[in-house]
Amino acid sequence: MNQLHDEDARREYWISYMEEMNGLVERCLAHPVEENGEPMCPIPDAFAAAGVETMFSDSLIDNRLERIYFIRENLMDQLVAIARDMNERGWIMKIEDGYRTCEMQTALVKSSTTFDRIVRTCVWEHGGPPPVELVFRRARVMIANYGKIGTHTQGAAVDVSVFRREDHTEVSRGKFYLEMSEYTPMRSPFITDEDRNNRLAITEIMERYDFVHFPGEFWHYNSGDVMYQILTGSGKPGVYGAVHLDVATGNVTPYEDPLAPLIPMEKMETELSAALQRIGS
Repeated sequence: MNQLHDEDARREYWISYMEEMNGLVERCLAHPVEENGEPMCPIPDAFAAAGVETMFSDSLIDNRLERIYFIRENLMDQLVAIARDMNERGWIMKIEDGYRTCEMQTALVKSSTTFDRIVRTCVWEHGGPPPVELVFRRARVMIANYGKIGTHTQGAAVDVSVFRREDHTEVSRGKFYLEMSEYTPMRSPFITDEDRNNRLAITEIMERYDFVHFPGEFWHYNSGDVMYQILTGSGKPGVYGAVHLDVATGNVTPYEDPLAPLIPMEKMETELSAALQRIGS
């Protein structure tokens, strides 16, 4: 049977890749951070001032929280350069997400939309209702259940999609943002060569300006944080940690305990029970 349609092959790949990404998470949790206190600034204002053509998602997190399109100050010029290069290629960068407050990140972990997707993959992976330990493990990778590994809570990441300037159709990457399946890893073997080439072409532009890709998601790029330091092999501490943002001033305040899970195991067990009822498993 063709690998693209082989259920067992897809499941085996998914389990193997999630465990590989869990190993990356473990390394991130152990890696030092020296928060530099750098403020954030609004992405839309910088894009408008630079005259680049871009788009922003108008969707809400958990159907109630407006997205906060801020990023660390020293990353802004790089992001503007990325948007300009994409325009010159005939593309428009759409920012799907930027900075997330602790409330926003926690809401994603608990969201019936996002969390249910994770539970569905765990049911598929486990062959039935999964143990909470498996769901907790997957949530660490798929929705960053710790401030220490949540690059969005650090103001160091953007999620992006890309559209064509000529007709505003999306550049295909095999699936849409926010897919959570065996198609999600950047180099998934279950997408077409054309879709993979599109992912890698977008990534080449992002990495040209020092935003690395998170291997487990084809839309996520970050810079300066612990994951960046690990993926680039810099040997340096992360300069951005999880912070609270004052949107009026751009000033940041570090989390008191970035190693504390946003949703502890015992609470996730309650969330899991509710999710299994919602999805009928």
